[in-house]
Amino acid sequence: MSTNTEPTEHARLTLELEAALLRELRSTYQDLNASYFRRALKIPTIELGDAERYLGRWHRETRCIEIGRRLVIERPWGIVVEVLKHEMAHQYVHEVLGQTSEQAHGPAFRGVCQRLGIDAHASGLPDARGEDPGEARVLERIAKLLALAESANVNEAQAAMNAAQRLMLKYNIDSVAERQAQGYGFRHLGKPTGRVTEAERRLASILGKHFFVEVIWVPVYRPLEGKRGSVLEICGTHANLEMASYVYAFLTRTAEQLWTTHKKAKALGGNRDRRTFVAGVMAGFDEKLGTQREINTSEGLVWVKDADLGRFYRQRHPRIQHVKYAGGPRSEAHAEGRAAGRRIVLHKPVGQGPSGGIRLLPGKS
Repeated sequence: MSTNTEPTEHARLTLELEAALLRELRSTYQDLNASYFRRALKIPTIELGDAERYLGRWHRETRCIEIGRRLVIERPWGIVVEVLKHEMAHQYVHEVLGQTSEQAHGPAFRGVCQRLGIDAHASGLPDARGEDPGEARVLERIAKLLALAESANVNEAQAAMNAAQRLMLKYNIDSVAERQAQGYGFRHLGKPTGRVTEAERRLASILGKHFFVEVIWVPVYRPLEGKRGSVLEICGTHANLEMASYVYAFLTRTAEQLWTTHKKAKALGGNRDRRTFVAGVMAGFDEKLGTQREINTSEGLVWVKDADLGRFYRQRHPRIQHVKYAGGPRSEAHAEGRAAGRRIVLHKPVGQGPSGGIRLLPGKS
């Protein structure tokens, strides 16, 4: 798998961190072998390489998978895993299917990748195809509505937010009903964390219930720290990834701002109740969206999950575990956070992307 990225200076791994990284890559290889290839592959040598032109390479003669050193240092772990899966697919074609005469990305390789949901391109990370004109128009209209939601008039602001939600809902209902060809991708949101808080789980649930994406917490590795953690992954179409990514950033920022305001109003000296309050904010906003969903349902706008997205999601995650978590204490701080969450109005000023189009995320091309 090649890359056209220009070389840049990057941090360096110590010998200890590099050894730990290679152990993690071997462990990840074994997990992927079980999940995707039914343990048909025999583990090869896994090495780090310094060639700037490649993200990763499968060397058939020496039975070695080479992963770019720059890749693992500079890019999120999710991208590293996708590159590793890509190289494992090459290995599968050569050693299991016995196909050695085709070009590297020939029919056999593309067939394996399609069946297993692995990116077959040579240039990098799978993502939803670029937005089509219909998606672009919907995103522009939503961005304009969210700009109106900044109105100082509470009723006008709420009406604009509701209109944006309704537009996104109708667009998704129509897309599925008309069986339009969909391109799906994924994104990782936020920074890897060692412990997922109740507020983060609540936020993930909001995205999954109300913004047309599948959500899952996935394990990641932080090579420069030698530590494992988790990060939120969302799967969906380009338009829905854009919207859900913005909502994630908006709610994360807004919840912290609400806590700062609450802390000042209550003259609190510390952050002891911060996590409980922020979890309450997420719960309150979830309740608000749920109320609007009931109104939409009463008007005949009923969302039925996208079966094709479900298949894409299950291809990416063949072994999904569902775990129930008990919430934290329902204290006064939690109740005050919920009240603040129910008052949130999702809004966004209209911004121009580098291509001149309106984007929910400034600077997003």
